[in-house]
Amino acid sequence: MANHASVPRSDSFSGDSDNNTQIGEPDARSQSVVHSSHNRSMPAAEKADRTVVDSGDYDGHTDSGEHDDRIQSMSHPSRKGSMTAAERARRNVNAKLANPLTGYSHAELKAMGAAFVKKYQVGDEEDMRVFELGACLAQEPINYNAVQGLNPEEIEVLRKEFTNRWSQPKLLYLVIVLCSTCAAVQGMDETVVNGGQLFYGPQFGIGGKDSRSTWLLGLVNSAPYLCCAFIGCWLTVPFNNVFGRRGTIFITCTFSALACFWQAFTNTWWHMFIARFALGFGIGPKSATVPIYAAETTPPGIRGALVMQWQMWTAFGIMLGYVADLAFYQVPDPAGITGLRWRLMMASAMMPAVIVVCFVFLCPESPRWYLSKGRHYKAYQSMVKLRYNKVQAARDIFYMHTLLEAENELAFHRGNPIKELITVPRNRRALIGSEIVMFMQQFCGVNVIAYYSSQIFVDAQFTEVSALAASLGFGIINFVFAIPAVYTIDTFGRRNLLLTTFPLMSLFLFFTGFSFLIPEDTLHTARIACIALGIYLFGIVYSPGEGPVPFTYSAEAYPLYIRPLGMSLATATTWFFNFVLSITWPSLETAFTTTGAFCWYAGWNIVGFFAVLFFLPETKGKTLEELDQVFGKTSFAFRLSAFLLTAPGMPTHAHAAYGARQIPYFFKRYILRERIEPERLYEKDSGEEVDYDHDEEKYSK
Repeated sequence: MANHASVPRSDSFSGDSDNNTQIGEPDARSQSVVHSSHNRSMPAAEKADRTVVDSGDYDGHTDSGEHDDRIQSMSHPSRKGSMTAAERARRNVNAKLANPLTGYSHAELKAMGAAFVKKYQVGDEEDMRVFELGACLAQEPINYNAVQGLNPEEIEVLRKEFTNRWSQPKLLYLVIVLCSTCAAVQGMDETVVNGGQLFYGPQFGIGGKDSRSTWLLGLVNSAPYLCCAFIGCWLTVPFNNVFGRRGTIFITCTFSALACFWQAFTNTWWHMFIARFALGFGIGPKSATVPIYAAETTPPGIRGALVMQWQMWTAFGIMLGYVADLAFYQVPDPAGITGLRWRLMMASAMMPAVIVVCFVFLCPESPRWYLSKGRHYKAYQSMVKLRYNKVQAARDIFYMHTLLEAENELAFHRGNPIKELITVPRNRRALIGSEIVMFMQQFCGVNVIAYYSSQIFVDAQFTEVSALAASLGFGIINFVFAIPAVYTIDTFGRRNLLLTTFPLMSLFLFFTGFSFLIPEDTLHTARIACIALGIYLFGIVYSPGEGPVPFTYSAEAYPLYIRPLGMSLATATTWFFNFVLSITWPSLETAFTTTGAFCWYAGWNIVGFFAVLFFLPETKGKTLEELDQVFGKTSFAFRLSAFLLTAPGMPTHAHAAYGARQIPYFFKRYILRERIEPERLYEKDSGEEVDYDHDEEKYSK
């Protein structure tokens, strides 16, 4: 499904660990360990180097013995030989962005907090006190008991952040409602066309099975995604820079409302194409901005869940689109109006957008956006409205400010990000994994059903009203089974979910396709029942797998310093292939037959399974530093890409053997339920860690 929640911003998720926390990824500040007994006596100039030691290869546990062992392991000759100066610099950048406050004592942090208040004239003496305490809390929020000077009320509020994370101010819940409604706007924008095309296609002369009609119908339906891929999503940065988060949401929802209203007054296919193309200006920037806004306003404890809920509420909007199609089906044409029912269907998608436009400015602007514009007092005021206590607001504002300063400082030392995305092995592997899941989100075939299910059911000899009702059933299933994804994505893991759901999606698409071969004249009931069953079962397994995983995976795979570019590319990829899917399906169905077309996408799900098996490492629950290790190895997941992108002679046989052994392991572990231990990826039988980066550099010379 087109559940596009992306983060293509240099001043949002990408630079702020506050804004980069994904499902399964704790707040970066709680991952960084501050060894104050060593650091307080350390000269300030040495702290940055120490940050690399503490962050570059550390998993976030606080056991001092284990830490010493890890520090010792860094002196291993193979480690020294494999980490170049450039790699150390990149890890230093990522470590600083992960937590720029690592290494400071509480006395130093209090002085920094007081200096912030004086420099930017943020408030009075009480505000200076809370910023002194907030600076200490920003270093490690979970260790609030170690901060001296907090009063009992402040301690209780901070405790509730971890024990009752959904206890939040009412205004923050209004922000949550806003973000959820925006997701519903997007979902409804995408699916009202599902029923509308049954009626405007014949009226515009593009409802036939000839080549002209199928390509033009596909072009009209895919117009918003063409706009998103090449224009819309790239407007996110300038819109946000000029208008802010609320302003961008207001403008894009206005675009959506006007474009939906415009669609209702079209009378030719090319006029409908222009109106739907304009809709892309509302869909693209909104899909990128709303998750950013949610992340920048919510506390770390619920941030990941809210970003995940974008997928769920988009699915809810998709369901609303089907509801509107069915609700307006019986509307007759009055005198002088042709096609009133499809016009009402297309226009109905403007309602959620109008609701958002009416109350978006009741919510505070993003504090981080204010900081990026140098409006520190406004940022503090905004954050105070979104937190129970001023000390929470001071903590979050100070941390955001420190990260912005770190980003600005490090910007002068970075190379060409586009070049590094390809040439740096760690970035390239993240790119390959991200592009695979983004591509497969579309080519798993889900949007064929989302956009064309009513026509598919009509082709299966459903009546029009039955086809619309059957499409609504798919929408309900898609929404209901998206809800457990908030839980399953962290318990089962991203990779395991995909490895489980891809074969099932393939099976159910094959089942659906071959159900069209059941004789219509003798087994009509069995035929339509099997077609509906196959589509519904596909929706059940898609919703917790390829629905939520791609954006979650992409956002956490990239290092912080290059994440904006990576997510921009991921967003453009999914929109582009959404366009490809939408424009080609009518012609594909005619050329391949419905059975062949479903089998085509079933085959792509098999490709997706092996792509995940061989190219995707697991990212669930890993810290920023551990992700550097996972993607920093030439693991089995990247054996083919490393072979293709470096040079002939790359030793791949060990990785290929590991990948092949995963299939019997999964069968024994999850089908036969045998108790067998998984094979360790990065260790030889002797227990020595395998370092393939050294080999890759050797073969790439």
